[in-house]
Amino acid sequence: MSGTATVTTSPAARSADAGGRRPRWTRGRIALLVIALLLTAAWLLPLAWAVATSLKPEGDTTRTPLSWTGSRVTFDAYSKVWESGDLMVWLMNSAYVSVMTTLLTVVTCAMAAYGFTRTEFRGRRLLYGLVLAGIMVPPQVLIAPLFREMVQLGLVDTYWGVILPQVAVPAMVFILVKFFEGVPRELEEAAFCDGAGRWRVFWTIVIPLSRPVLAAVAIFTFISTWNNFLWPFLVTTDPGGMTLPVGLVNVQSSFGVRYAQIMASLVIAGTPLLIVFAFFQRQIVRGIAHTGVAGQ
Repeated sequence: MSGTATVTTSPAARSADAGGRRPRWTRGRIALLVIALLLTAAWLLPLAWAVATSLKPEGDTTRTPLSWTGSRVTFDAYSKVWESGDLMVWLMNSAYVSVMTTLLTVVTCAMAAYGFTRTEFRGRRLLYGLVLAGIMVPPQVLIAPLFREMVQLGLVDTYWGVILPQVAVPAMVFILVKFFEGVPRELEEAAFCDGAGRWRVFWTIVIPLSRPVLAAVAIFTFISTWNNFLWPFLVTTDPGGMTLPVGLVNVQSSFGVRYAQIMASLVIAGTPLLIVFAFFQRQIVRGIAHTGVAGQ
């Protein structure tokens, strides 16, 4: 009996044998790369201009023709803004409001989403439909009734007056619902058989499995709260309780046309967001990917 040798080739090798070497750069990929570079430049150029202007002497910011560099590099704008004292207060206010809003949003939206996906009650579909309808309602429409409510509750010029109206986010509930629908129910049923209650299952099984999407929700909420201007601007009048975006308006008003100090304030305001995005970029991508897989 003659033996027969079997040669196994990989898919990549078979593809190379069949069609030769595949081109790494096609016209479509080059076009996408060019578009990505243009979009990156459109986003980075204003940021680079703000940094460059903040490092110029004040007199060089209004000289013509405009130049990326001044007569010298100086940090006078940063020192003057920081010495004013208000910027540090606004920075701490924004940090407190953003962190508290993020924590409350993640907890409340996660509980609401879990209730929609795991419990049956009368009116569940109607209530979930109202939540989805809330995604289509512009936040500006709710400004007047929310402000009247804060006045009646005595929460104007308080941290909670800024935080509470930003906690209910229908879009985050929808994202978490789509993710929870993909969590295997068998894990929860096994825990129920062992005597665990609904709350224990939620906190010890569902929440640990949902860390990627919860991290993405937390990051998106933190960024949107940090950048929110309209609601904090309406509900706070005391400079000591203003958040950073609202306080920067006062900086521009008080500094007038001192562009170096205005740009220095903007750079300081944007630095925390760049740090958050740099450290948690993987969590954002993983959260979006996991949500997409769960919703299939």
